[in-house]
Amino acid sequence: MANHKSSEKRILVTAKKNAINTARRSAVKTATKKALVAIESGDRVAATTAARNAESKIMKSAGKIMPKKRAARKISRLAKKISKMA
Repeated sequence: MANHKSSEKRILVTAKKNAINTARRSAVKTATKKALVAIESGDRVAATTAARNAESKIMKSAGKIMPKKRAARKISRLAKKISKMA
C-alpha cells in the first residue's frame, strides 16, 4: 500500500484514467464493428452513418489510447470498404 499522500493520489488517478481508457477503447471497437456489420449488410446509408460515428470515436481516441497513425489507418480502411460498396 502507498506510504505517501502523493502516491495514494497517483493510485486513484491511475485507476480513473484506466477506467476512462477502457471505456474509450470499448466504444471504438463497438462503433467499428457496427460500421462493418452495416457495410456487410449492403445498406449504404446505414453504413455511411455508422462509419461517420466510428470515425468520430476513433479520432477522439487518437493520441490518447492509440497512436495517431493507427487511427488514420483504421479510418482509411473503413472509408475504402464503403467506397467499394458502390
